[in-house]
Amino acid sequence: MRDVILTERGPKPIGPYSQAVRTNGFLYVSGQVALDPKTGEMTGADIRQQTQRVLENLKGILEAAGSNLHHVVKTTVFLKDMNEFAAMNEVYGNYFTSAPPARSTVQVSRLPKDALVEIEVIAGL
Repeated sequence: MRDVILTERGPKPIGPYSQAVRTNGFLYVSGQVALDPKTGEMTGADIRQQTQRVLENLKGILEAAGSNLHHVVKTTVFLKDMNEFAAMNEVYGNYFTSAPPARSTVQVSRLPKDALVEIEVIAGL
């Protein structure tokens, strides 16, 4: 059994995917970019601002599904430019202050909406 999560606390999907899927005690949250949930427009001119918006989107989706950032067990971070790693990591660290989740970070050639960062998460419930 699986439940599809759709909340106004995160941006509406821009393609044929769900914001998140809850199944077998876990929540799988689709990669989020810095879209404003209210307007659907990209926000943030730099990596710090975009990372903050992405993490706020993830937080909203997690909470709407009955979880939270403390229950995240794995993240995958996609960066347009690995030279932005330190700035992204500084903001990321403000959201995962103790017992941070496992993480992979990779550089990619392009992200949806020409975003600078995209993050997906897996969380327990």
